[in-house]
Amino acid sequence: MLTFILKRLLVAIPTLLGVLTVVFFVVRVAPGDPAIVILGESASAPALETLREQLGLNRPLIEQYFSFLGSVLQGDLGRSMISNQPVLTEVWRVLPYTFELTGAALLIGVVFGVPLGVISARYRNGWADYVVRFFSLLGLSFPAFISAILLLLAFAITIPLFPVIGEASYADPAQRLRALVLPALNLGLIMVAYITRVSRSSMLAVINQDYIRTAQAKGVLPGVVVGRHALRNALIPIVTVIGLYLGVLIGNSVLTEIVFNRPGLGKLIVIALNQRDYPTLQAMLVIYAVFIVLANILTDLIYGVIDPRVRNK
Repeated sequence: MLTFILKRLLVAIPTLLGVLTVVFFVVRVAPGDPAIVILGESASAPALETLREQLGLNRPLIEQYFSFLGSVLQGDLGRSMISNQPVLTEVWRVLPYTFELTGAALLIGVVFGVPLGVISARYRNGWADYVVRFFSLLGLSFPAFISAILLLLAFAITIPLFPVIGEASYADPAQRLRALVLPALNLGLIMVAYITRVSRSSMLAVINQDYIRTAQAKGVLPGVVVGRHALRNALIPIVTVIGLYLGVLIGNSVLTEIVFNRPGLGKLIVIALNQRDYPTLQAMLVIYAVFIVLANILTDLIYGVIDPRVRNK
């Protein structure tokens, strides 16, 4: 198992390097001049040139690139061009909000998506199957920002059960949980739809196998057949879609945090983009990339736990 883990970690190194390279050049290609954003369009040319020199923007691009890589390897994500504060300070302030949002959405998706997919496959072409398939298709049809607005209108304005602004202090856990419910539901229900459909397809591919029919012929209880034999062998595609959807979940969190006016990495990245704050924007993209790479590594490790044959590949 240790060799399997080391292989996956080694594969992640060139992936991260490629992501860092793409992030650096994409940020530089984005239109707009940070010096003009900071000083304003009425600033004089000498003042703009002086600020660019102070920020290091007038250095050769390749020099900026290697300086950026060296700083990231040392754990230094730079200082904001706008506030001159360390980027990590702002990241650590909003990171718990993003973690609790994505974690709650993931929990909702797994807890409800897998059982619904199993039920849909177990009663294929029955009324339960049709109901589950209808609502899962409905969940896939709504963009995250549309469903967020609908939830906000329904349960925060029309029926004021939850707060409109999705932020609360850690000193009040009950209020913080209320503020989390609607954003987490918005992301979680979409994830339920994805996982439900994949779980159904994966279970349908398994329940017609010979070993399932053999277990049924031996008189094994239906719950044991489904849970111990069928579901265990159907988990690989389910785990795959959960790992892949984490990237989509992080992307959707940007829209969700904006609609619910909730602090988080998504809202921070939009502010940095509007202000052409290169260091903050780079840091946000790097953090998102690291999250996705770590999610893929974790997915591979779970493969090895579910199916020991994967460890030898």
